[in-house]
Amino acid sequence: MELSPIEGAISLKAVLETGTREISEIYIRERKPDKDLRYILRLAEEKGLKPNFVSEKFFEENAQGKTHGGILAFAGERKFVPEDALFEDENPMIALLEGIEDPYNFGCAVRSLYAAGATGLLLPERNWMSAAGTVIRSSAGASERIKAAKTENLPGFLQKAKQHGIKIICAERRDAVSLYSADLTGGILLAIGGEKRGVSKTVFDAADSRVFIPYGRDFRNSISASAASAVFAFEILRQRQKNKAK
Repeated sequence: MELSPIEGAISLKAVLETGTREISEIYIRERKPDKDLRYILRLAEEKGLKPNFVSEKFFEENAQGKTHGGILAFAGERKFVPEDALFEDENPMIALLEGIEDPYNFGCAVRSLYAAGATGLLLPERNWMSAAGTVIRSSAGASERIKAAKTENLPGFLQKAKQHGIKIICAERRDAVSLYSADLTGGILLAIGGEKRGVSKTVFDAADSRVFIPYGRDFRNSISASAASAVFAFEILRQRQKNKAK
């Protein structure tokens, strides 16, 4: 089993609470326990895990970053749900992130999507979940908390989404309408592509609507996928809350 480093209290709490990965070892810097650490120790005990208490030198030699806070664990691969589980939520908001070059950007995108109420994450064959430590940390644990499924047949999944009454909304400027004039209140699969390649032709052709973010000035470049995810996700949330209040 290939193990990934999980660094920091927020990341480790997310993995322990959700059970999305099998944890092999936990290492904690020797110190007086605080509230977060006591909670982590209790969760570890409930799962039959016995943490190793080590010196600062261990983290200097084994941690990838500087924000570990004296907590480091090694865990296995992410556990995924079946594709069809993404259709089970009421008024689903499924996120599809394609072609993102940087795992930090990917994690930040998932963080915003989850915070705004995304119910599921669809992962194409090439994705950043293998860079577990960076993705979990940059998403503040959201990548473990969101329901996630992998697909090897993206066209088939998109077809099934339409059969479930889910509209495919593609973040795109070609033949598109403004984000603020689009109806985003129903079940949605939101597809956002990386800054360089955008969404795939498969998604572009399958989209029910292509939607763009209006800019406040004449700026010809794309914003980051994580920024676009935040703008789209919270506009969806705003519209849904407004619709619910009627």
